[in-house]
Amino acid sequence: MTLTARLNARWGRAYFAVQAAAGAFWWAGVALSPGIRFSTLGALPVGTVAVLDVPLFVIASALAACRVRFATGVAAGWTVLATAATALYATASGLAGWGAVLMIAASVCSVGALLLIHLNRIPSEWLLIGPFRAREAESAPARTHLLRTGAQIVVFWGVCLVILPAVIALLELRWGLRLSFPTAVTIVGIVLLIAASALGLWAAVAMAGRGDGTPLPIATARLLVVSGPYRLVRNPMAVAGIAQGVAVGLVCGSWLVVVYALCGSLVWNDLIRPWEEEDLVARFGSSYEAYRERVSCWIPRRPRRRPSGSARDPLVY
Repeated sequence: MTLTARLNARWGRAYFAVQAAAGAFWWAGVALSPGIRFSTLGALPVGTVAVLDVPLFVIASALAACRVRFATGVAAGWTVLATAATALYATASGLAGWGAVLMIAASVCSVGALLLIHLNRIPSEWLLIGPFRAREAESAPARTHLLRTGAQIVVFWGVCLVILPAVIALLELRWGLRLSFPTAVTIVGIVLLIAASALGLWAAVAMAGRGDGTPLPIATARLLVVSGPYRLVRNPMAVAGIAQGVAVGLVCGSWLVVVYALCGSLVWNDLIRPWEEEDLVARFGSSYEAYRERVSCWIPRRPRRRPSGSARDPLVY
């Protein structure tokens, strides 16, 4: 086992140790505080839940932290099952909303820790299978790629910026977690949404018009594009998408939508970006490596100049 794999497994066990401690403290809070009990369990029978949750969540997590491998599956499996049950109960009753949110977070982290322990990594390639499988676009006129990109934007923005945020905001309201945002926050959200959408469209047009492909991996560009917004940051569409998600949350007054957008940035940066950059290095070699060295990923900065006398990079626009 490599050093990286060992470190990943340790991170997984460390998470289960934290989860075991957090679960024990939470049950202590449930026993001592009516407020904690009501906000996380609602009217559920505390004794019945404890009989199941203490051994399957707290003790199993502690055993997983102590290298008992089968306990990782028990802890993660129970966490996912309990999350589904808590979310359904919160949606049906309007109670235990905080319990649903906390369990959703615990499920995501438990599954991630399980993968780190058993596979020594998070298999990001699982996100790019079936219809989402990455493949190079077929060469076509720029107009064709622009039309395909427009269709992708309609679907992607419709799902990620309308449907999913609407569902999250409705659940937030039903679970009694809605917070009141001042009017100034809404105005900031509108301005941010307009600016981020303009950036996303600019990046999409640049990629489709000059890259002989589309921005999405399912029909990725055949040529390396570093003009337009790509001169400022390497991933302007990702920057735009995260900013749009945050803006939608601000506009509709949903802190959970803001969290959803920020979590999306972590997924993209830690799971999608490494694969994407590896693919770009494989296809464009030193041209992309030089571009990556000069241009920042997230925050715009003045691009670094090429060494004096160096040749112009091929496939750069």
